[in-house]
Amino acid sequence: MQAPDQHLLGTLLTEARNPATEHLDELPTLAMLQVINDEDAKVATAVRAELPHIAQAIDEIAARFGRGGRLFYIGAGTSGRLGVLDASECPPTFSVSADLVQGLIAGGDRALRLSSEHSEDSPEEGARDLAATGFAKDDTLVGIAASGRTPYVLGALAYAKKLGALTVGLTCVPGSAISQAADIAITPATGPEVLTGSTRLKAGTATKLVLNMLSTGVMVRTGATYGNLMVNVRPTNAKLVDRAHRIIAAATGCDMETAAKLLEEAGDSVKTAIVMQKRSLSREAAETRLAAAHGVLANAL
Repeated sequence: MQAPDQHLLGTLLTEARNPATEHLDELPTLAMLQVINDEDAKVATAVRAELPHIAQAIDEIAARFGRGGRLFYIGAGTSGRLGVLDASECPPTFSVSADLVQGLIAGGDRALRLSSEHSEDSPEEGARDLAATGFAKDDTLVGIAASGRTPYVLGALAYAKKLGALTVGLTCVPGSAISQAADIAITPATGPEVLTGSTRLKAGTATKLVLNMLSTGVMVRTGATYGNLMVNVRPTNAKLVDRAHRIIAAATGCDMETAAKLLEEAGDSVKTAIVMQKRSLSREAAETRLAAAHGVLANAL
């Protein structure tokens, strides 16, 4: 495989030198932080410009969930780590299977802690890693790369497209190879970094914001929430048990003692506890009602 065109890399927005930070090392610490914060403040605006594309992606991913599809993130370096992070937080937050949202990183799990830059240069490896998951037509692949040109990600996108799956490109360079390869392009243009080329900064922050929206939005659309309450939460430790009690209390208007009793009677299911209280039903009747509503609490009530 040919080495990346270094001249081309130098023309990317994410690789450009930021004139506001050319003398960063000469500034007093507080002034340095103010400059960094000023640059960070531009990220939310860049993401806002992409909301229509993010919304399109959420609706299409949610539709595929209804057909048994899954969501995959793939990337290298910071991009890969952020995808793995978002995927790993879905099971405890929304009580979904770990298979439903998966994150893949170039170099494998070892690359979460140790650098594995060479892995990102192989499109074949990206395709192989995705194929190994059993990726299928009803699944969605979100390819993440700040530069928009990572070969590992491009290889995975090509494999997904060959199967007819939905592909989403999340980059910080409009018009990039990944943006052009994907069905939906999400491209917050965050511009030159505080440290030239260090895309763990503004580009990484934008990526995290978009991933937050994608996973949260899909879970809202598929009934994992009730208003702004995480009714699918798994009460697996003391903090989450307390949160479950507070969610039940907020949704039903009962006191915390009653909420604790309801959660126990409902077999640790927050949704079941809420239906039991609001509709004066037994656990079995509440579970039946939820099943008929396909787990969507608002419909069950």
